[in-house]
Amino acid sequence: MNRIVRFHALALGLSLALSAQAADKATTIPAKAVSAAEQLRDRAVTDQTAYKVVESLTTEVGPRVAGSPNDERGRAWAVAKFKELGFDKVYTEKVTYPLWERRSEHGAIVSPYPQPLTLTALGYSAGTPKGGLTADVVGFADLDALKAADAATIKGKIVYVSTHMQRQKDGHDYGMGSATRTLGAVLAAQKGAAAYLLRSAGTDAHSRTPHTGVTGFRDEKQAIPAAALSLPDADQLERVLASGKPVTLKLDLDVGFNGTYTGANVIGEITGRKHPDQVVAIGGHLDSWDLGTGAIDDGAGVAIAMAAAKLIKDMPQRPDRTIRVIAFANEEMGLWGGRAYADQHAKDVAKHQLGTESDFGSGKIWRMTASVKPEARGAIEQIAKVIEPLGVAYDATKPGGGGSDLSQMHGKGMAALSLTQDGTDYFDYHHTANDTLDKIDPKDLAQNVAVYAVFSYMAAQANGDFGSAPNAFANDGARD
Repeated sequence: MNRIVRFHALALGLSLALSAQAADKATTIPAKAVSAAEQLRDRAVTDQTAYKVVESLTTEVGPRVAGSPNDERGRAWAVAKFKELGFDKVYTEKVTYPLWERRSEHGAIVSPYPQPLTLTALGYSAGTPKGGLTADVVGFADLDALKAADAATIKGKIVYVSTHMQRQKDGHDYGMGSATRTLGAVLAAQKGAAAYLLRSAGTDAHSRTPHTGVTGFRDEKQAIPAAALSLPDADQLERVLASGKPVTLKLDLDVGFNGTYTGANVIGEITGRKHPDQVVAIGGHLDSWDLGTGAIDDGAGVAIAMAAAKLIKDMPQRPDRTIRVIAFANEEMGLWGGRAYADQHAKDVAKHQLGTESDFGSGKIWRMTASVKPEARGAIEQIAKVIEPLGVAYDATKPGGGGSDLSQMHGKGMAALSLTQDGTDYFDYHHTANDTLDKIDPKDLAQNVAVYAVFSYMAAQANGDFGSAPNAFANDGARD
């Protein structure tokens, strides 16, 4: 009799264990949550919250270069805006980084054909000596040509490197342009160059608006003066170099490092009803370059995340998990806010249900990719079906990286999406004085909000997780 009881108890225990294992493997989103997400989607596409938020940021604060007085004003703005939108919890987390400042910048061809050049200094560039720097120019067709060059041909000269980006829906040429800017400057310095110039990493071929951006310098002792030419000015310099005559340039850059600065990530939360310690993480970066007003890069991203979370808050019932919106500090000069957040929250990576950041403008989202555990692919497909009417296709063959700042948390093991916007004209304006509010289409912005609201809500309501765990996605190859 006891043997039979023990057998049945063993069988029951095995059955329960298998059931629990099956439940753990199959992450699903309840039908009720799917229906609610569809209604949320339909409300979001006509909601104007995001546009009002980015209008407020770009008008009331303006440019928000890291460490500037407007950086501090931007943080105060974000705290106040989170509270105004009704977030349950608003707080900041400190982020410390090198302080770099731009004061003035000038450039000109001295010979053989004297004329001014339109340029802008690059982040972490060194300044030129007082009165400027005059030197001969040596030009290279691309970064590979610079890599192959003999240092003896470079020492003491101004290095110029060309780079030709084409408009792409997914903006993939920026990988080449960004490498020329960041790595090229460092390589030129290592080979003894007096200064570094590049053709701007942009696609606005007919505009004399140079594109700034960060270099790879992190130590001011290793930095040299570095700047980007507008595309027409780069064309002009290339024509002069092609003449075969020696070319001399003068650069006068009053820029440089000025100690360190402590800013902060600003965070707002809509507290989860059942699992408040588990979070869906979304956001954008609060800083911008100083040339424009940081509308598409990345006021739009901050606004999309804030508006999506507010729409979820306004639903009849709070989400099961917490929606966390992060307005990251100093993305532009090296993902400082994203890295600080990842370092501080690495111990809680398993509590990050799913996440991604918006940092590619405000064009319509057209593709979703994901890095999740295999057992959660069904839930991703459920999300995909709800956002498909918005024009978003799910590509199951590619990983998701989490966006620029949250790529750092993804690197710690957070399950992540990539929600790719139409960036066909993004690099016409990126890092230029033309990054202003008029570049944002309110309808396209609302489509972004709808996608972010749907995925965040459905992830928050899921039965099961998406696979976040320490180092869970170390080998998925995701890049944003």
